Amino acid sequence: MTEQRSALVVDDERDIRELLVMTLGRMGLRCDTASSVADARNQLARNRYDLCLTDMRLPDGTGLEVIAEITASCPNTPVAMITAFGNVEAAVEALKAGAFDFVAKPVDLAVLRDLVRHALELHEKRRLAPVANDSGASRLHGQSPAMAQLRQTVTKVARSQAPVYIAGESGVGKELVARTIHAESGRAGGPFVPVNCGAIPAELMESEFFGHKKGSFTGAHTDKPGLFQAADGGTLFLDEVAELPLPMQVKLLRAIQEKSIRPVGANAEVTVDVRILSATHKDLSALIADGRFRHDLYYRINVIELRVPPLRERLEDLPGLAANVLTRLSETQGRTPPTLSDGALDALRGYPFPGNVRELENILERALALADGTVIGVDDLSLPRAMMPATPAPMPAASANSAAGLDPRTLDPRDTATSALPSYIEEIERAAIQHALQENRYNKTRTAAALGITFRALRYKLKKLGID
Repeated sequence: MTEQRSALVVDDERDIRELLVMTLGRMGLRCDTASSVADARNQLARNRYDLCLTDMRLPDGTGLEVIAEITASCPNTPVAMITAFGNVEAAVEALKAGAFDFVAKPVDLAVLRDLVRHALELHEKRRLAPVANDSGASRLHGQSPAMAQLRQTVTKVARSQAPVYIAGESGVGKELVARTIHAESGRAGGPFVPVNCGAIPAELMESEFFGHKKGSFTGAHTDKPGLFQAADGGTLFLDEVAELPLPMQVKLLRAIQEKSIRPVGANAEVTVDVRILSATHKDLSALIADGRFRHDLYYRINVIELRVPPLRERLEDLPGLAANVLTRLSETQGRTPPTLSDGALDALRGYPFPGNVRELENILERALALADGTVIGVDDLSLPRAMMPATPAPMPAASANSAAGLDPRTLDPRDTATSALPSYIEEIERAAIQHALQENRYNKTRTAAALGITFRALRYKLKKLGID
């Protein structure tokens, strides 16, 4: 005999609780209710549930506390938030906290039933495949605060069905983040379909995304399913989504909203169950201002935004990342992984990495081929020379620290006393560092890279020169 599924309904309004219990009961669920956060905690301490529906506003707290409680004790239990109509901010906050989905008041029962069916299906998938969802975030290497925060957020958003927009520079690992979200989600047993939107010719986009019927155009000799159908039950990852032409953006928006597609040449629409993840290295806000990206599509795909930090903002992860890359590359060649010399590590820390982790992998692969022994040196890296500011920085007025009030803009070191030379050099250094700080928005890591010195050397000079 199959065990009856159960649900917890948390709402301080009796009418809402009764409506939800009646609807879920007709779907075969046994329901417990709670009217406050404290009541919900008591129920969760005594029972395990297949689903939870919670209101956002409760007498002694918020539904976010209920989500946190379930996330800590029953991470595989999907939670749906009930929010006031039009309160998008509350819905997004709930999704970021780990909610599976949300439903607006007044509750549309058809929408609610679809949500419940989907939640129960995903709960069953999670229960049957716990190993696949156990440690997906571990593939996001790094112990820096930025990466720890990213892993924590990925774990939360993986539980929901909300579209996620992954922002970041080229080479930071946006597709890896998307694959991790899929692997940790209830869709892990379904397909993960990545597509580079910039690699599809505009005239073939509709057919590629939605499929086509035989004879719908010249060359269509057979029926062909599209990317949406290929990702049915799983995740569709739209990489470089900024490259979509405007006509395709309109069709994509409708497909996401209606959760159905119409293959080219078909008379009827096909329902699809797909979670959308998207990414680009471009600034979508700027493209919207220029009229090159639809704001309504942006809001639809950007329910939750994840920013993947560039490598130069997490240089403390560099030694571990380099070791992982060298181990992986060496295994494919059947050799013992080499180590990086201290000088090579310092050189890597001082390099700005415009291509991020992808460029690090290329640099180390080349160094592995060039290195003769078991240690990779600076010369083996063949790093491009770090660029200094293109034009000399304007010199500031002489500071109180200048020896005898000498102005370095008018000093000629050949004509000055020996005691003035250190002051002259210090003022040149101070001006160059201040200019680089301004150019790099006072980010010390980027400033050190622009100056061609290590982060440690920059810290020493800032302290020595009294630059705050």
